Amino acid sequence: MNEIKLTHYSHGSGCGCKIAPAVLDKILHSNAPKALFPTLLVGNESKDDAAVMDLGNGTCLVSTTDFFMPIVDDAYTFGSIASVNAISDVYAMGGKPVMALAILGWPVEKLSPELAQQVLDGSRAICAKAGIPLAGGHSIDSPEPIFGLAVTGLVEKQNLKQNNTAKEGDLLYLTKPIGVGMISAAHKRDLAKVDDFEEAVQVMLQLNSIGVEFGQLDYIHAMTDITGFGLLGHLVEVCEGSGLSAEIDYTKVPLLKNISHYASQMIYPDITTRNWNSYQNKIEGIGAESFLTLCDPQTSGGLLVCVDPIAREVFEKFCHTKGLDLQAFGVLKAKSEKTIKITH
Repeated sequence: MNEIKLTHYSHGSGCGCKIAPAVLDKILHSNAPKALFPTLLVGNESKDDAAVMDLGNGTCLVSTTDFFMPIVDDAYTFGSIASVNAISDVYAMGGKPVMALAILGWPVEKLSPELAQQVLDGSRAICAKAGIPLAGGHSIDSPEPIFGLAVTGLVEKQNLKQNNTAKEGDLLYLTKPIGVGMISAAHKRDLAKVDDFEEAVQVMLQLNSIGVEFGQLDYIHAMTDITGFGLLGHLVEVCEGSGLSAEIDYTKVPLLKNISHYASQMIYPDITTRNWNSYQNKIEGIGAESFLTLCDPQTSGGLLVCVDPIAREVFEKFCHTKGLDLQAFGVLKAKSEKTIKITH
């Protein structure tokens, strides 16, 4: 680990830097006339993970960008996690990444260029693991360290997955446990246990490359990844986009193993409450711990997958062959007064 702690040079960390959903809605709202692009299949309207353009030959171009401030102190690991997180948006659309460009903001008067080089080295390692080049990018002198990627991918049009195409009865699965925001907040305050923080780091370093194969499965009706808005925020987007509601069993939601320890001490990032304020009127049944975990901003979180209930056994067996032992934690239902109901 570096002697210099990168998290001490930023006011936020990871996807906890994201602007809260309600504020983002105001920013994106516009009364200006919208230009029509018939080949743009996915834009801002659906609140999806990436933009998608139909190339007209059965293939679509997937384009996304994601960047944030340090969630870990080690520069190499910061670059790695930021890259896994950015590439995930292509996987969440069922796409295969093909190229990345770096986005670097660096306080050159405070932190050495050698540390920035380590950030880029971590990114190169992840891009190599994903089978893509880090082909260029852009850098600026900024007050706080920032890093991320702009990623381009491809997907066969028939394999494209979106977050607003779920169907009533779909079962909900999550490919990674949640809670990294809380562990990261504890780490920044020097309150995280070493093993717990290392578990969170390993979760954030896990590529969501399984999304390419999920894209080829017809019984997966919708997909997104869980990042800064928390599980509830991204599930609200799925429900509202699909005209549905959801019921989730909190006892089946995958969590980092010691997350209750941090919840009992009320350790959580500031954006947790901002997330909750954005969608609290849409939620029924929130509890003391589930408030902290289900609103927890995830950095490089897992894929939220909506699966036809007929294919439950087939899907779970398929995931098992890929080293993922998943169980459904919720179900999508006909639209009701509340968007999400939580049972404990």
